[in-house]
Amino acid sequence: MGRRVRWNDLGAGGRAAVVLTAIAQFGLLGAAWVDLARRAPSEVNGPRWLWALASLVNFAGPIAYFARGRATPRAGTRPRRSRSR
Repeated sequence: MGRRVRWNDLGAGGRAAVVLTAIAQFGLLGAAWVDLARRAPSEVNGPRWLWALASLVNFAGPIAYFARGRATPRAGTRPRRSRSR
């Protein structure tokens, strides 16, 4: 097992990389949760609560939701429009 690197041991580039990675991770999580909240249960493959929970797993959860969790729309149907104007 390697030596544990502390925040103070990181240079400016290392700190920036950690911050950008965290922003990307939380951005994906937020996008997945917003998408889950706005979709009807029939538009999600599987239980919504399970996808919300799976989204908490680093990058893999939100990416899996966007890749496999959303149901493909049927031919001839249009996506729902937002109610706000």
